[in-house]
Amino acid sequence: MATLAKPVASPHVSEETSPSHWSEGRLSDADVAHIPGEAGPPVIGNLFNMLKDPHGFAWRMFRTYGPVYKNRNLGHWHVSLIGAEANELLLFDRDKIFSSEQGWSPALHKLFPRGLMLLDFDHHRMDRRALSIAFKPEPMRHYAGALDRGIAAEVAKWTGPMLFYPAIKQLTLELAADSFIGVPWGPEADKINQAFVDMVAASITPVRKPLPFTQMRNGVKGREFLVEYFTRETLKRRAGEGVGQDMFSQFATATRDDGSLLPVDEVVDHMNFLMMAAHDTITSSATSLVFHLAQNPEWQEKVRQEVFAVTGGPDASGTPRGATYDDLGKFELMEMAFKESLRLIAPVPSIPRRALRSFEFNGIRIPAGAQCGFNAHLTHHMEEYWDSPETFNPMRFTPDKVKARHKYAWIPFGGGAHMCLGLHFAYMQVKILMAQLLQRYRIEIAEGYDPEWQPWPIPKPKDGLKVTFRPL
Repeated sequence: MATLAKPVASPHVSEETSPSHWSEGRLSDADVAHIPGEAGPPVIGNLFNMLKDPHGFAWRMFRTYGPVYKNRNLGHWHVSLIGAEANELLLFDRDKIFSSEQGWSPALHKLFPRGLMLLDFDHHRMDRRALSIAFKPEPMRHYAGALDRGIAAEVAKWTGPMLFYPAIKQLTLELAADSFIGVPWGPEADKINQAFVDMVAASITPVRKPLPFTQMRNGVKGREFLVEYFTRETLKRRAGEGVGQDMFSQFATATRDDGSLLPVDEVVDHMNFLMMAAHDTITSSATSLVFHLAQNPEWQEKVRQEVFAVTGGPDASGTPRGATYDDLGKFELMEMAFKESLRLIAPVPSIPRRALRSFEFNGIRIPAGAQCGFNAHLTHHMEEYWDSPETFNPMRFTPDKVKARHKYAWIPFGGGAHMCLGLHFAYMQVKILMAQLLQRYRIEIAEGYDPEWQPWPIPKPKDGLKVTFRPL
């Protein structure tokens, strides 16, 4: 059993407590010589092994070296901490040892700087409080109505065989244009979509400089377009033009504790990040739930019966009754199925941090400046926390089972101060989607069908997920 961490040395970061090469953002071999692990081939390190099979690589390292191991890629050492205790240490962070900003920045700073996930401590707390206005009951009630109308209109067309992932991705973008930005889907929204697609793709490309004809260059250009767009729109909405119930209007007029508006460039950066974070994770999460309910028809039927009981089922004309905001808390079986699906296929499989000062975990000292991370996918599949972890079993999420389990054994939305701000929006969109689908269709897949998933950075089925929506 891993032990909780103990901070080491000074409570403040300083040149005296920093390891060598910290100013260059990397640890030397000597800094991590005492940590078990491996460097991989010269220069590239383990990069290609990680990209080829991220989960397989992580399992091999964990089983070989234990819950603390080092790994190098492209000349940088990274320390992984595995298990629920490690998740609690890094997420709850009671001693403020870890920087989320410096953990995510190597991948995201050129594309999503100053997004909420890339802020730390007081700045993060202040902006999170200001932005939380967009997720209070009144605006959430508005989003629920808009989501149901948009979802109902689209899923009515989904009869028969189809690829689910591209369809839900397109629908989620259209819903985001309405609920998030307050603009109708059309040429302008299509440009916004392409900019986000380019930025997300650039966040994981091995080429980190925006050289001509590279994915990073496309991502940087996408960011330039969105910065110009959201800056212009923020100023318009502060002038009263186009203000509505959408999230962007809420952000544009959000104030801090002292009553001051957020600076325009910070509104822009928060909106950029929110759109990225919400869109791909909701698309992934909805896809995994549809797959697991198709693969487990007995659970699909249980959730369908619950939907009929809560909504009243289709009206006399056969039109499904949409789920209202007040209905959402009544979908207990649906929520358990969704949580189990998120356990099996976590929308964010691993999360990075950077140690601002030295600490100990499991008896091993990790130096200040270390890039650290935990792995939600591994924790979600460890027999230490889950019986038959590869089996779909929503009953794991009954209140008594949840209470008996380590609080940080299930972390699809993170935890602590950086718990996903939009998690209730994600639950809402998926519940409204499933209420419409299950009143209309039986969701089927071919016998024995088990598609391969792209595991990282955000999971998706490589073949698009072949499903059949058969009318009831």
